[in-house]
Amino acid sequence: MDTYPRICHEVGLDCESCTESTARNLAKICKGLKGKMIGQLFVQIYTDPACAKMHVHFGEAYIEASEEVPRKMVASAERHRAIAAVA
Repeated sequence: MDTYPRICHEVGLDCESCTESTARNLAKICKGLKGKMIGQLFVQIYTDPACAKMHVHFGEAYIEASEEVPRKMVASAERHRAIAAVA
């Protein structure tokens, strides 16, 4: 019988990169989620009990990705201002 995480490993996935990738994508489309909501989405996405150990990693990755978006926007705006100042 196939079980998690063995079937994930067979297709080249590991728990850390899987949950981190999902959390980053979630942060792109669902901005501003807080603690309990992040946790609720985790258990809806990762329904297998074997994935439960990645709950904290998923939350940390979501928060980190959420903080990166504004930084990128600020950096982009600063570049635009610098280009405009030179022109």
